[in-house]
Amino acid sequence: MATSGILFSIEEFAVNDGPGIRTTVFLKGCPLRCMWCHNPEGQSAHPQPLTKQGKTQTCGYSIDAEELARKLLRDEEMFRDSGGGVTFTGGEPLMQADFLCDVLDRIEGIHRAVETSGYASEETFARVVERTDMMLFDVKLTDPAMHKKYTGADNRPILRNLDILKRSGKDFVVRVPLIPGVNDTLENMEATSLLLAGAEGLKRVELLRYHKTAGAKYPMVGMEYSPDFDEDAVPQIHDMFTERGIKLLVL
Repeated sequence: MATSGILFSIEEFAVNDGPGIRTTVFLKGCPLRCMWCHNPEGQSAHPQPLTKQGKTQTCGYSIDAEELARKLLRDEEMFRDSGGGVTFTGGEPLMQADFLCDVLDRIEGIHRAVETSGYASEETFARVVERTDMMLFDVKLTDPAMHKKYTGADNRPILRNLDILKRSGKDFVVRVPLIPGVNDTLENMEATSLLLAGAEGLKRVELLRYHKTAGAKYPMVGMEYSPDFDEDAVPQIHDMFTERGIKLLVL
C-alpha cells in the first residue's frame, strides 16, 4: 500500500539540483528554523494559506507515493538522455522519511538525489542514503552554539549523519549557504574543510551566496522576516577547500 506525503511544489527542468536536467520535488516540513530560510512556506508540515498579490491559496497538498512516482517516471526518457533525474528537497524531506523512501523505491532506475540538512536520526538518514544515487548535504555552521542560535537546532545529529554519508560510498555534494557575518568566517570555512578532507564520495563543495530576496515570501504565509545579520554586507569567500583536494564552486 502506498504511503502519502505533503508537497508544496514540483519544479521541472531544474539544472542546479544535481546532474543533468532534473525534476525537483519540494516536501513540506522542516525541523530547523534557519534565520535566512528561503522557503518559509516549507517550514510547516501541513498545508497552509499563502497570500500572493491579494489572492489566497492553499500551499501544500497531499499525494500518495504511487501517484507521484507515476508523474516522475513520465520523464524517464528525458532523464536518461540528459543524465538527469529527480531531486527531493524541502523543507526537510527526511521529515517524511517513510513517504520519501516509498517514492525512491518506486523510481529506482533513474538518478535519485536528496537535498537535506542532515537533521534526522541516524537510522532514518541511513535508510534514505541507501536508496539514493547522490546526496546534497547542507553544512551551515560547525560551531554548536552558533548553529543553535541561527537554526534553532543542535548540529550534533547533522555531524553524525555527515560521518555516515562519508562512509556510505555514495556520491555527495556539500552546500554551504554563505550568510554575511554568520558563517562566512575564516574559522567556519577552515573547520568545514577539515570535516570534508579525504571524503571519497565528495564531488564538490558549493558556496551559495545570500540573496536579499529571502524575506519576500514571509508575509505571504503570515510570518515576519527579521534576520539579525547585515543583509547588505557582501559575504566573504574563503577557499580552504581546493588546497585539500576538494573542488569548490561558488554560486
